[in-house]
Amino acid sequence: MRPKTCVVTGSSNGIGRGIAERFGEEGCNVVVNYRSSKEAAEEAVETVEASGGSAIAVQADVTDIEQVEQMREAAHEAFGQVDVLVNNAGINQDVLFKEMSHEEWDVVLDVHLDGAFHCTQVFYDDLVDAEQGRLINISSIVGKGGNFGQANYATAKAGIFGFTRTLALELAREGTTANCVAPGFISTRMVEELPEKVKERIRNDTPLGRLGTVKEVAEVVAFLASDRSSFITGEIIDINGGKDL
Repeated sequence: MRPKTCVVTGSSNGIGRGIAERFGEEGCNVVVNYRSSKEAAEEAVETVEASGGSAIAVQADVTDIEQVEQMREAAHEAFGQVDVLVNNAGINQDVLFKEMSHEEWDVVLDVHLDGAFHCTQVFYDDLVDAEQGRLINISSIVGKGGNFGQANYATAKAGIFGFTRTLALELAREGTTANCVAPGFISTRMVEELPEKVKERIRNDTPLGRLGTVKEVAEVVAFLASDRSSFITGEIIDINGGKDL
């Protein structure tokens, strides 16, 4: 049985990298996508291969569909058909809504929503033709509850929920599943750089009393990509330590 081939967008760092490395532990073929962090992407490839998988690093800006098409060609050349697509690429441009420029609004929605649209459309036939096609979108707790200074990010992440549920309906007749993971506050470089008083407030507001880990998110994504999740589709799975209980 051939290894699954998994494309993880925005996987040179953070949650995306953790997902790529977890797929490597499963012995998968992994396409590590990056926009500008070439060195970090190459390090991720080394980690995936050291853990038993195969990997390539592919530069592609997900807001440019032609670059996404080139990423598909690279994936096909290296590994053949793609079985799993994880739409993880994202950015934030935090600013109070009253002061937010249209550019700051557009750039966040472009990466999160246009990026998911481009990648899913380009890899759609792969997912449909795969024996166990899996579409997994990474959203955020912020898409449900909003967050001060993140109107653009919250809107984009909320849009991923509707996108996931619609694709789940359309892909179901092909036997392909689509699910969404919505992490809470995870211990990534971006979160760790927050002021300590802000992190302390987050921990106090979380029933489990701590930040989540990248590994905890990656484990759920790995499950959704596996045959163990074959009757799960259209779901939004929260990984937030009980924060919205």
